[in-house]
Amino acid sequence: MVEVVQMSLKEADRYAVIQQVVERTMGQSDAALWLGISVRQVKRLARAVRLDGAQGVVSRRWGVASNRRISSAVQERFVGLVREHYADFGPTLACEYLAAQHGYTGSRETLRGWMMDAGLWKARRSRARRIHSPRERRSRLGELVQIDGSPHAWFEERAGKCCLIAFIDDATGALLQACFYPVESTNAYLHSLQRYVAVHGRPLALYSDRHSIFTKHDPEDPTPTQFERAVGELNIESILAYSPQAKGRVERAFQTLQDRLVKALRMARINTIETANAWLPTYLIKHNARFVRLAADSANAHRAFDGDARDLARVCAHHYARVLSKTLTCQFKGRMLVILTKPDQPRYGLRGQAVKIIEHLDGELELLWGIEALPFKTFERHQHLSATRVADDKMINARVDEVLTKEAARLRKLKEQVASHNASTKSPQTKGMGIVALRAHRAPAPAADN
Repeated sequence: MVEVVQMSLKEADRYAVIQQVVERTMGQSDAALWLGISVRQVKRLARAVRLDGAQGVVSRRWGVASNRRISSAVQERFVGLVREHYADFGPTLACEYLAAQHGYTGSRETLRGWMMDAGLWKARRSRARRIHSPRERRSRLGELVQIDGSPHAWFEERAGKCCLIAFIDDATGALLQACFYPVESTNAYLHSLQRYVAVHGRPLALYSDRHSIFTKHDPEDPTPTQFERAVGELNIESILAYSPQAKGRVERAFQTLQDRLVKALRMARINTIETANAWLPTYLIKHNARFVRLAADSANAHRAFDGDARDLARVCAHHYARVLSKTLTCQFKGRMLVILTKPDQPRYGLRGQAVKIIEHLDGELELLWGIEALPFKTFERHQHLSATRVADDKMINARVDEVLTKEAARLRKLKEQVASHNASTKSPQTKGMGIVALRAHRAPAPAADN
């Protein structure tokens, strides 16, 4: 019967050399030089082979647990914590939370193995991916800042979807500005731009996609969008990407945030945009400490904004051009703006003059003639169409969701009225009146064709 001895490749090579020493076809010093061990160790191995054969070179630690092995009780404890609190976390993120919250001191790979053994994690199969030529990072902080928005269920099932708008530095990958908004809109980007410049200054360039918020697609309309105008007034270059892969820095950042930030919001029990925005700066510090890399050049390319907070708010607002009539009035979104003058200063020279209406993000209006702010009074005339019915492709889902919410509230109120009516009706003859009332509120069926 042939005896099978299990050994490693290194042990097999060592056995072959020691066997030659035993058979006296190789000297002990030559064997020591060949194996990289001492002559004393060669003699020890030769004695072991003479006594036990091939088993003499096999380590006795085969099949024996390591003395440094983590106990099964500790393993079960941390696997139980993962199953209870972090079941949908990846090993890396789960390791960070276990270390911060529960005193875990093991490695990420150890936890990965435990999670795979417990069925909490499956190894991701390597798949062929389309290769995109990498672009070198910019050398300085603030040379190029990538901006984008990510509509997502950031609060999972605890609240409706909202949009996270982020400004990410190309040189370092730092998440310099992030804020939640109900929808991805021009107002949201202007508000984020205002906050960014107030904190960091003006970057040299902003890198975005080609949505109509950032550029107009009608070659016959030379006027810039509101965001383009604001960026131009701040002397920031606006660069447009032709594909999502071109602005991969911000796209990959959102993939990370849709995993880590969603879970962080859940662990912090945050369910509203207002609470999330107040908490977000604390999270950004931890996020940047984990993912930011050093720029090639330590210099900061941001430039300070010369004006004050009021000037910055005026830049990051909506600007509209109007011409004053002979009666010193102009129309704006269904309202008439009337210039206020003094009896001794009728200001007839303003007739036919071009003025600028500035609509701030909070709804405040300013009327400028050059750099002079003109006093005015507002008269409501009719509801403006664009404020209630016009929506671009990034707003339409929010508008439809709003309609569904109103319809659900209307039906809920109607059912409550019917239930209240049925509860208060004691007469059997009038017990079915509520059903009749509910049917009366439903939309009539279409008439049949004759």
